[in-house]
Amino acid sequence: MKAVITVVGKDRPGILAFVSGKCAAASINIVDVTQKVLQDLFTMIMIVEIPEDLRIPDVAASFGEDGKKEGLQIQVMQEDIFNAMHTI
Repeated sequence: MKAVITVVGKDRPGILAFVSGKCAAASINIVDVTQKVLQDLFTMIMIVEIPEDLRIPDVAASFGEDGKKEGLQIQVMQEDIFNAMHTI
């Protein structure tokens, strides 16, 4: 199932490595990624494929909790929900 991961936080080395490492550890395939640094604010959006044996709410909780420890706001949501939220 496809999902969207968004990451926001103060820019520093290793953010992409941290998030992609969590994806790899959970067998989550990264399909597409875009990132931008706006002044000192790091922003990233990833499109990922989450294995069927994982539940998105569980993945979201894990990424969110670990992100807070790293000073990041990380959200994970099903791609369909993300698209519906951003459609006029």
